[in-house]
Amino acid sequence: MISSIRGEVLHVALDHAVVEVSGFGLEVTATAQTLGQLRVGSETRLQTSFVPRQDDAPLLFGFADAGEREIFTTMLSISGVGPRLALAVLSVHTPGEVRQAIAESDTAAFTKVPGIGKKTAQRILLELAGKLVIESVDPAAEPAAGADRPAAEDETVLQVREALASLGWTEKDAKAAVDRVLDAEPDLVGRDVSVVLRHTLRSLGGPGGAR
Repeated sequence: MISSIRGEVLHVALDHAVVEVSGFGLEVTATAQTLGQLRVGSETRLQTSFVPRQDDAPLLFGFADAGEREIFTTMLSISGVGPRLALAVLSVHTPGEVRQAIAESDTAAFTKVPGIGKKTAQRILLELAGKLVIESVDPAAEPAAGADRPAAEDETVLQVREALASLGWTEKDAKAAVDRVLDAEPDLVGRDVSVVLRHTLRSLGGPGGAR
């Protein structure tokens, strides 16, 4: 099992990155938030989950921290939930928000994720409640991945817009979406790129949502 990788980022695409490890270029599928933190030519360290597939090549998924990986791997044990859907949950919610949704039996939190209907959300709540240790969590207090890196507000906005553009939104729509979210949630100003991107994606209906 490959539990983590560290190496130089060779390529960043819409849904994956290529990281060189010991001379090998490993393709790692990840959320837009994680990919938005990667820069070609820089070194990164990712927590990973190796997912074999019976009729296709195996996939390697990358995460900013062990908390994200735990949510991902636990969700894979739920009937009807595959790696793409588990990754979509982490594209919309932080691990802390997932745990809080479970603690509060908040079905609506999961139906915000593209591809999850009410019945699937109810099944996820039921099964995760029995498999994850649920503690009192304040998502707002959860440190964002990379939060120790200071960044100017305009640089954060620019990176979020670039991430949205790479996912298919036009530059105009990306700018409008970021401005709208920051106007509605001024406490996001100065937060990490991944946090602002997550809130913006949520307002747009998630990666690949209607726009």
